[in-house]
This record gives sequence, C-alpha cells and structure tokens, in this order.
Amino acid sequence: MAKELVRELINAGVHFGHGVSRWNPKMAPFIFARRGNIHIIDVKKTLAGILVAKKLLSEVVSSGKDVVFVGTKRQAQQAVKKVAERCGMHYVSDRWLGGMLTNFRTVRSRLQRLEQLEAMQEDGSLEKESKKQASKIKREMKKIRGNLEGVRKMTSLPGAIVVVDARKEYLALHEAKKLGITTVGIID
Repeated sequence: MAKELVRELINAGVHFGHGVSRWNPKMAPFIFARRGNIHIIDVKKTLAGILVAKKLLSEVVSSGKDVVFVGTKRQAQQAVKKVAERCGMHYVSDRWLGGMLTNFRTVRSRLQRLEQLEAMQEDGSLEKESKKQASKIKREMKKIRGNLEGVRKMTSLPGAIVVVDARKEYLALHEAKKLGITTVGIID
C-alpha cells in the first residue's frame, strides 16, 4: 500500500518544491535533492507525515468529534469542498471569518438568521415585502450562505482542523491554537 501511495504522490507532482532562491532553511531536512533551479522534496518524509496525520484524524473522528477542512486558495476551494462533503465533515472554502471558532456563538446566531430567512422565502412572506426589502433580504441570505455554508451543520467546536496552506490560513491556525484544537497543515 505504501508503494502505491508513493507512486500516486510522485504522479501528482508532490515532490516538486519551490525554486531554489525561494526556499526556507527550515525545510532542509525535507529536501531530497536539487534539480536545476527546483528543490525535490523527500517523498518518504511526506509519506510519514501523511500516515501520522491519518492516524490522528481517525482518532479524532472515532472519539465522536468533527473535522473542519479549511482551504480558501483558489486552487484548493473545489477540492476542499468535494473532500469534506464526501466524508461528511465541515469546510470553509470561500473566506475564513475572524472569530469563527473563538466567537462560535455569534456564528450560530447568524446561521439561525439564515434559517429564518429561508423559512420566509419558502412560506411566501418574502414576496409580500417591498422590492427593496426583498432584495436586501436576498442579498443577506447570499452573503451568509457564501461565508458559512460549509459549517452550517456544525453544532459544536471541532476536534481537528485540516488547513491546506498554513501561511494563508494563519487566522484559522491562531484560533485553533487559542482553543487547543488539533491542527493538520499542508505546506508547500
């Protein structure tokens, strides 16, 4: 199984790192070689990290807690959404709102407001409003859906957070650290 996973990682191009001029010296233990002006990342160490993360996430899920996938980079948005929906977990793919974890009560109240607005739309009371008011309500619904659709069914704080780019998602990591939530990060 490990050989198949290594082959898949290499076929996906995971072993290609940044250009030699953009490297961080802390990455030295993970660099296998240098080919031209690009570092080649050690796939064995990547595989070891993936297996550790897999074990950690399986322990979190088996204890009954949820996992939140966070990836707001344009390249990762669709993949994060697809993977989270496939495994029945929560996700944030558009924008990480500051305080999404530390101020969770307010996030829940906004989701309750979204449910009220959707109920208004379903029972027809939205058509009874003026055009301006109906447009305002629809705009509010669209905004809440865009920001919080992935965490809509989350009723309590998650047990772990999986972050696609640790540098870009520093707010999510900071909040998780503050609350003592386990994090798994993918770093390029």
